[in-house]
Amino acid sequence: MGKTLFDDIRRGDFKKTIKRDYREMKEYFIDEAKKEQLKKMKKIKRFFYTSVWLLKSMFFKLTPARRILLVISVLLLFSYTNTGTNNIDIKIMQNGTFAYIVLLFILMLELKDKLLAHGELEEGHAVQVSLMPEQKTSLPGWSIWLYTQPANEVGGDMVDYIKIDENRYGVALCDVVGKGLGAALLMAKLQSTLRALVSDFHSLAELGNKINQIFYRDSLPNIFASLIYSELQPNNGVITLLNAGHLPPILLKSDSIFKMPKGSPALGLSGDILFFEQKIELQKNDYLIIYSDGITEARNESGDFFGDFK
Repeated sequence: MGKTLFDDIRRGDFKKTIKRDYREMKEYFIDEAKKEQLKKMKKIKRFFYTSVWLLKSMFFKLTPARRILLVISVLLLFSYTNTGTNNIDIKIMQNGTFAYIVLLFILMLELKDKLLAHGELEEGHAVQVSLMPEQKTSLPGWSIWLYTQPANEVGGDMVDYIKIDENRYGVALCDVVGKGLGAALLMAKLQSTLRALVSDFHSLAELGNKINQIFYRDSLPNIFASLIYSELQPNNGVITLLNAGHLPPILLKSDSIFKMPKGSPALGLSGDILFFEQKIELQKNDYLIIYSDGITEARNESGDFFGDFK
């Protein structure tokens, strides 16, 4: 144990790790309305309210039994029975020892839950990775690079490469609203729907209509997904695009940069959305960059967004 603690200290990223954990804790436990209130407060008041809201939120995240144990441990920690001068210190020590044991027990239970969930998420991550294509794909006349990295172990982003036939190849980028396991499950369903239907439609507008009908029918209320699906042909610079509520792709030429027009609404907002396709022709050394908000909403260590301009 001593060697482990020494190695942890020697890594030198203790302060950075604590800052990151604290920022993530606020992100998870404090809702958007309270975050807006905190922005208007002065430093000392903001620190006080942040601490209170964090403790309150964490308290109500516990199971009922663990909440009761926590209350008992706190009462024991700050109470004693005055039975005489010689017995006060002994009573305080007994109560304090028992309180710390209860707190440690609660911590162990929470850690157990976390490790169980983490193990399941790791299995989900392995499945999600197995569904992703290789970063570099082989298509005559094209250079294609694909990459995705979920914010957590699993996520709602998906990149896919589909060989439809010898003359049609598809590249898809999807983003289901939200993060974590729920978004990942919906993404797996959306990916399987796309793969099952893509060979049946030559019109990307009709393909979008069908995928949207299925996604709207089967997904939860207030859940939507953005999708960019593009079709390529070997040794042909023409790209046919279906953009359903996604960030417009960026066309990078040798002397200029263009952002493509916005597409149709996102999948799942309504069951009767009409989609349309776009076409673009790339010349030699042109680049078409298709990306998700995971790029623009990435944050540095200070919590600042990467943003559209960068």
